[in-house]
Amino acid sequence: MKKNNIFGLLISGIIGLLAMSSCSVEPEFYSETVPETFFTTQDAVWQRFNRPFTHWRWYAGHNAAYWMLQELGTDEICIPTRGSDWYNGGNYQRHHHHEYDDHMSWISDGWKNFAMGQALAWDALESLKDVDFDALGFPQGTRESMIAQQQILVAYFTLCGLDLFGGVPLYTTTKSEVRGRSTAEQTFNYTDSLISEALPALDAKDVLGAMETNVVHKAVAAALRARLYFGAQVYIGKDMYAECAQVCQDIIDGKYGKYDIDPDWTNVFGFFNETSPEIIWTVPSENVQNETDGTFWSYMAHYNYKNYLGGLEGSGSNNGCGLCPSRDPQGRLYSETMGWKLGGAFEKFEDSDIRKQNYVYDGKGKYHGMFIVGELINPRNPDWKCEGGREYKKKVITMRDQVARFSEVGEGKKYASINDLPSSIATAEENSCVRVTKRCPRPTQDEVQYKGNPDCPVIRLAEIYYMLAECKMRAGKKDEAANLINKIRARYFVGGNDPNPVTAANLDKWRMLDEWMIEFLCEGRRRIDLIRWDCYIQEDWWDHKATNDTHLLHYPIHYSITGANNKLVQNPGY
Repeated sequence: MKKNNIFGLLISGIIGLLAMSSCSVEPEFYSETVPETFFTTQDAVWQRFNRPFTHWRWYAGHNAAYWMLQELGTDEICIPTRGSDWYNGGNYQRHHHHEYDDHMSWISDGWKNFAMGQALAWDALESLKDVDFDALGFPQGTRESMIAQQQILVAYFTLCGLDLFGGVPLYTTTKSEVRGRSTAEQTFNYTDSLISEALPALDAKDVLGAMETNVVHKAVAAALRARLYFGAQVYIGKDMYAECAQVCQDIIDGKYGKYDIDPDWTNVFGFFNETSPEIIWTVPSENVQNETDGTFWSYMAHYNYKNYLGGLEGSGSNNGCGLCPSRDPQGRLYSETMGWKLGGAFEKFEDSDIRKQNYVYDGKGKYHGMFIVGELINPRNPDWKCEGGREYKKKVITMRDQVARFSEVGEGKKYASINDLPSSIATAEENSCVRVTKRCPRPTQDEVQYKGNPDCPVIRLAEIYYMLAECKMRAGKKDEAANLINKIRARYFVGGNDPNPVTAANLDKWRMLDEWMIEFLCEGRRRIDLIRWDCYIQEDWWDHKATNDTHLLHYPIHYSITGANNKLVQNPGY
């Protein structure tokens, strides 16, 4: 091992993310970090192993960049300018209109963060190879499992880079010279080979509903392979839907461990979701310690929404993003007036869908509803209400599925009637757009101990069902595809009485895209679904015109990245 190669290890707050370890969180300092001076206990080895996971946990469960790059610029999520808020030089408006350039900060972070994940995992892997596991009394197979889990982290981060930027630099050691970009096909094959090499050494989850601790099980690796093959047509121009279908079927059949669809959707995202049988990989979260929120809370909720939760501490928010509106200022559905097939997420939910309610925390970790919508007076306590702080100061907020400056309508005001109101990414108010609490349900102040308890699902079995369904649909097996989707849909209706099930007759690309949106709303995947169905640059939606410009299918590499590594070639068109 190279001296002083263990970067970033000795930081306060590092914890053992695996149930099998019980590491001290207190740092110990060394003048040089070599195996003989550092790896003298099992705890020290676990600390070294866990460092890349702290980055992964932040990347997958809390950092905005990757999530925003997958959601902004789609028909699902927008950050509209709200009066004097959320303009930032037009940055968020440019995302919405696909006016990308190499100076955007989230694009910079999008590259830096996946690349740092790769480097941390390779560095840990190299360190672990130098450890004498037998001398430290580790069980047989621990070394192989640790190394395999680091390889899967590299595969995960590389897949993220491939998805956003195309081919990326590929490394197998931190000691090599700086490299330029590999081709997309080389990046694809590299990712697939890492998964192949790691899979045999990983453990399978053999108890249904056993607690998830972010251990990389076999099913995690298999699910990443399914994602890779599912996107192969986009990534490398190769149809691998049949290969994806086989991996998905194997996961569902239990080849890689025991998982099942959870009959209660709130168990998947709720306060005790670490034991949901549906979750394949999740970012752990716990009140006070290592809280995460799936990127949602600070961007999604209204400035004063904490008061709707009884003044919930530590729950301030910035009132930024929300769902692209379903309705125009006059209340008409855009799908009817404009004929847009995309967008309007809130109205894509059936009225009888139990998720389509204003969020209410019921107590003892139970809640109902997935949206922040309508008049925000808490039914548990009418004194708990969200009041405005801008256009509707000291008035109870009514969250609208619309975007327009309604406060500027009336005699002596800017607009004589609502018929004159424009609706665009530049004309929002503080109550514009329905919000989503999906990955970050929160309790009320009287049960503050549950705040931050929901883990952040990264991969869940429902995604495997939906990938398999689309693969079958593309293979002409629409009946089988419909059955897979309907198995998930049934849990959202009382008694399983779905008023609009998927059928072979109604399953086309638009219904498939709607089903992806409804089930995986705000889970950071909408961009790739639109690209896969040739809709990202080819279709219109609210305040967004199709460009048909293929260079927009990848983001540019930030100027600071290409400036630091002159071997990197910018993506075409930028």
